[in-house]
Amino acid sequence: MILLQRRLFMEHAKTFTLSAAVLLLFILLGRALQLRDMLLGLEMNVLDTLKLFGYLSPFFLLIICPIACMLAVFLTFLRMSTDRELVALKAGGVSLYQMLPAPLLFSVLCAALGFSISLYWQAWGMSQFRSEVLSIASSSARIVVQPGVFNKDIPNMVMFARKVDPQNGTMAGVMVEDRRAKDTRMTILAPEGDLDADYENGEIVFLLKDGRSYTEKDATMSIMGFDEYAVRLSFDSLFKGVEMGPVKPKEYSWDRLYDYENQKRISKTDPRMARKIEVERHKRFVFPLACIVLCIFVIPIATSFQGLKQQTGVLMALILFLAYYSFLMTGISLGESGDLSPRIGLWVPNAVFLLLGLYGMRLADQERMPRITEYWNNLKSRKKKKEGDA
Repeated sequence: MILLQRRLFMEHAKTFTLSAAVLLLFILLGRALQLRDMLLGLEMNVLDTLKLFGYLSPFFLLIICPIACMLAVFLTFLRMSTDRELVALKAGGVSLYQMLPAPLLFSVLCAALGFSISLYWQAWGMSQFRSEVLSIASSSARIVVQPGVFNKDIPNMVMFARKVDPQNGTMAGVMVEDRRAKDTRMTILAPEGDLDADYENGEIVFLLKDGRSYTEKDATMSIMGFDEYAVRLSFDSLFKGVEMGPVKPKEYSWDRLYDYENQKRISKTDPRMARKIEVERHKRFVFPLACIVLCIFVIPIATSFQGLKQQTGVLMALILFLAYYSFLMTGISLGESGDLSPRIGLWVPNAVFLLLGLYGMRLADQERMPRITEYWNNLKSRKKKKEGDA
């Protein structure tokens, strides 16, 4: 039994590692296509690009862990069922329940990995990604603002600075013409200014000091003096296909996510954001525990597809996960919209799949689980026989 559990665990681990690596690679490649305008616009080198995708990896791994764990367990038991190993083990007096310690331990370890990602690594990775991108963007903006040159790279805006220090972002003799507001032209003059990034709101900020603004609207002009004036540029206005914006709940650290006093303040001004925060708190638990739930769910199903090829098994497992994920995403959407409590919307999918898995486990142990591949082969044989008789 010890040898059996060891072999099962090692096979789970190998399949999990391969599945997680392949899935993460495909997701990151897809993400690279979405971010291509930003990557090209920032003129990032290979090392910076790899760092950015490394920071994104924990967020994707939280979703990948359940499906990779599910694939590992499903494909292992599918192979054993196809190779008649399950029949041989049962003939030797080993029940399905006696085979469970290895997959259950493996799923618990996957869940532990998921919890470490959800409690720390996800927030850390997203925070580092935001900081790195905005830091590079602000540095690039300093280089773009050439001294003595009217810069028109920013839509509906013209910038001019007599002197620019690209190292610290300070400028002297600054003029900004802002036409972003409809039917309004604002001209801002300041003897000095700074260029920096607002990490909380995901914006590039031109902070002008001791100047004046001239606003033209409806054939009238207003003049205003200021000590400090911030010209804010959203990141997505500079780089298409990238929506940075304010810090989102998925980027929150554990402490910030559970700052109930802050959530009370947010719920008064932005109820939808408060609901998103509550949904995110449940997601940090639901995804790791899905490793255990889906492991239990797929074991009896794998015994039903005796004779199924491995590549077909991968497709079948992905379809099963898609069904679970669609169910879960529906609950998340309803929770964020306020139509359903997140406690119900996010936990019902896990509860339903766990109950189905436990019931299927009982049927499989009693040899009552339907042999789907046998039914399919019999149906094809009957069809061929009818065609031959015809």
